[in-house]
Amino acid sequence: MQILLCFSFGFFMLDSCMSHTSFTCEPVHVQWCHGMPYNTTFFPNMLEHYDQDIAAVKMKAFMPLASLRCSPEVHLFLCQAFVPECTDHTRVLRPCRELCERVLSDCSRDMLTFGISWPSELQCDRLESCHTSAVSAAEMTTSRSSLSSGRDLGFWCPLQLKTRPGQGGSFLGAQDCAPPCHNMYLKPQEVQFAKTFIGVCSIVCLCATLFTFLTFLIDVKRFRYPERPIIFYSVCYSFVSLVYFVGFLLGNEAACNEPSLPGRVWTAVLGAQSRVCSLLFMLLYFFSTAGMVWWVVLTITWFLAAGPKWSCEAIEKKAVWFHTVSWGLPGALTVMLLALEKVEGDGISGVCFVGLYDLTALRWFVVAPLAISVLAGLSLLLAGIMSLNRVRQVIQHDERNQEKLKKFMIRIGVFSGLYLLPLLVLLGCYLYEQAHRSRWENSWIRRHCQEYSIPCSRRSHQRVGSVLQESCEFFLKHNSRVQHKSSSHKLKVMSKSMGTSTGVHTPVTSNHSNTPVSTVIHNHCIPSQSISDPHRSSETSAPERIGSAAAAEKRSKADSSSRVSSHTQTSHRLTPKDDLLQADQSSAHRTNTQ
Repeated sequence: MQILLCFSFGFFMLDSCMSHTSFTCEPVHVQWCHGMPYNTTFFPNMLEHYDQDIAAVKMKAFMPLASLRCSPEVHLFLCQAFVPECTDHTRVLRPCRELCERVLSDCSRDMLTFGISWPSELQCDRLESCHTSAVSAAEMTTSRSSLSSGRDLGFWCPLQLKTRPGQGGSFLGAQDCAPPCHNMYLKPQEVQFAKTFIGVCSIVCLCATLFTFLTFLIDVKRFRYPERPIIFYSVCYSFVSLVYFVGFLLGNEAACNEPSLPGRVWTAVLGAQSRVCSLLFMLLYFFSTAGMVWWVVLTITWFLAAGPKWSCEAIEKKAVWFHTVSWGLPGALTVMLLALEKVEGDGISGVCFVGLYDLTALRWFVVAPLAISVLAGLSLLLAGIMSLNRVRQVIQHDERNQEKLKKFMIRIGVFSGLYLLPLLVLLGCYLYEQAHRSRWENSWIRRHCQEYSIPCSRRSHQRVGSVLQESCEFFLKHNSRVQHKSSSHKLKVMSKSMGTSTGVHTPVTSNHSNTPVSTVIHNHCIPSQSISDPHRSSETSAPERIGSAAAAEKRSKADSSSRVSSHTQTSHRLTPKDDLLQADQSSAHRTNTQ
């Protein structure tokens, strides 16, 4: 019988750990709603509160309306909005439009008196009609109910980061949500240092690129192909540095939105919410991408001059094609991103770019063009250097031409190295961000979940062993406190801790047999104190002492002691203790063997 109980308990726990998708109603715990004609509810509610504690805190501001009874239906409306009715374990009944309009009409004067603002989520025109909702109640799908299971609640956009509906912004998969303007991963002093560093670097880069361009204007004929693309490359990065300098001067005015309602925070611009942000994005993305394309064109012209031995005039005849590709391709990508509304504000630099919060956009519109330009340019550069090296070996006896060729190769190598090194570092940073962005976002959620009143758990993949150990510890904790309650209540507590429901009423004992499932449960659930308890050891060996001789009894005690020692070591690896607890366990072992 004990083996069957262990099997049923073990498989119930494994099934609960692996499947958290069943719809479950929960009892109403909010005291203000105890007098309602229903006693079960479901979360998250329509205001995106993920549990009853948060709903009770948010509901407290509206309780003066219920106390004054400004409307005979205000109490029912508030409870249906904050603690919705859950019926038949399949449906959730929320307030309807006509009820909302009656309550809002009756209580509007009292709301002005107490300074209560009506939540945007409870706007009456956003609710269903009473006739429609009565016929078809809001059915909860499996995917929605899985979020409330308590294991993986996902990211719920906090009210502080909510944006106006219809703006098209999304943050971490939540619609009508925007990231905070202040940086999510850096400390305030680090953000200030980064802003200053970006501002200084933009000034230095702007001066260097303008110097190159002014040198070209002094003597235009001096810079012919294949070196002419360097000038256009400098023009592109002069605009890039100018945009960063403007962002440094503007601060967060262009990249961030002011709070739309009291209690909200500054949020980053997403999409076409700001004209200044869109303009900065167009200039920054267009010229940074054009600079990469002109780098590839520069390596192409070098290769044509070094490999096939094209003359300057022959290369210059292809200038129209070079300009078409170098300006047309970045322009097409910029227009595409504007149409897709992938513009995102950066709270550090003060500019707007793509891929700051959208990994997919970063991968295809930033990392992919950068990687292609680096690989293509590096391949053409190496091919051109190899061709020049072969030419140098042919003209070994012509010292004058060999010296010119040597200087040309050195100039190409120095310029390419100074360009490729920062570009490779940037590409490595992007790839590192691609691999670790999700971890950073999860860490940010765990740090700020209490501040924003959102779920702290955002674990997309969780091992069964960790779930089983956590659930067992929770079960044993409640089992030790409530030993005289029915076993069905214990299973109910267990299912509540894992976010599932069960109808099992099989009693669960604390004894475990040597079955595979019970061994796993034993290793996860039984603490070291209970394993090394001498009373339990004596109870286990009692039948052997009754039916055995003195010698057999000693062997039984020795075997029991060895088993206790091995179990204690295993438990010690699971839950490390301090030296004092180890000493207590050793004394308990010696007492047991004696």
